[in-house]
Amino acid sequence: MNLLKTLKENRFMKTPEEVITFEETLEKIAENPHDEYLKDLHLILDDNCEQAEVMFGLVHFLESFDPQQQIEAFIAVIPQLMITAPEWTKIIHYRIINDELACQNYQKCLELANEKTPHFLYQLLSESIKNNINSKHILAIS
Repeated sequence: MNLLKTLKENRFMKTPEEVITFEETLEKIAENPHDEYLKDLHLILDDNCEQAEVMFGLVHFLESFDPQQQIEAFIAVIPQLMITAPEWTKIIHYRIINDELACQNYQKCLELANEKTPHFLYQLLSESIKNNINSKHILAIS
């Protein structure tokens, strides 16, 4: 898809033109979203982007998809995403675990992913979810 290519080419947003192109392209994609591009859309995220607030537009767009599909796509690309966008990976991770229903789905999906293709990142994220749940439980008791 040419629009995905355009997003990827402009993801660093070093110039005002790149920012405008990125925003306009994301708007075009949002007009006709397709679940099959979720993995590729996650991989647009890059910690070297100079306009984090604009990149958050992509995060919000990803969150507009069905939560289950978005979570599954995110999990599938985590090993790749951690290379170019560890900070964005953390942001998405924390946004998911701060939503109770999404967190439950995320935990189940991570466990399944780790069973199919064991990866230390899946284990670390699962531990993070458990710690988050336990800390909320402790706060609720207090």
